[in-house]
Amino acid sequence: MFTVLRRFSILFTMIAEGILLNKSFTRSIQMTVFAMLLGAIIAASSDMAFDSLGYGYILTNDVLTAANGAYVKQKLESKELGKYGLLYYNALFMILPSLAIAYFTGDLQRAIDFEGWSNGMFVFQYLVSCIMGFVLMYSTVLCTQYNSALTTTIVGCVKNILVTYIGMFLGGDYIFTWTNFIGLNISIAGSLVYSYITFTEEQSTKTPSSNTETKGKIAV
Repeated sequence: MFTVLRRFSILFTMIAEGILLNKSFTRSIQMTVFAMLLGAIIAASSDMAFDSLGYGYILTNDVLTAANGAYVKQKLESKELGKYGLLYYNALFMILPSLAIAYFTGDLQRAIDFEGWSNGMFVFQYLVSCIMGFVLMYSTVLCTQYNSALTTTIVGCVKNILVTYIGMFLGGDYIFTWTNFIGLNISIAGSLVYSYITFTEEQSTKTPSSNTETKGKIAV
């Protein structure tokens, strides 16, 4: 059920882009989004345990993910900050809230008392993880800049589906059921069709502009 609720971030992102960016989506794009949602619902149809608190947390996460993606795209298009400015201020504004949460939950003290800080290998791996975190954030902003918030959200969901596929063969803890397998394939098919439609639409918008530039050069 977690998978189903997380897929709603795709729908929320599409709605957020429509509201904040006045962006309209073609019927084919909408159908691919609904196909991904349908596939997730089918895949998790055998696990419909209800937990109101858990549902609330996940749906809140979906709304915030959609709002974050749409606002990042809005700021990138306005060119007020740029991608590096967005990354900087996003990290800056979260320092105090993160420290406050870590302090009140006791995580800050546990991190200070952690004995592994004297281990050189651990410190090296920790620094590498910090660098990879920056690379991940930069890649997310870059994907949103050159594509859309919806595309970035779908890429994240596709990544989870691919991890599930790999887990079927390597993890050893995947329990095969036909409903789950069919649902996963519907979701991945919807994401592939979305990628194809987005690519063809982008190529069709570039072609007229390139033809115009060619004609202008010939005229000169």
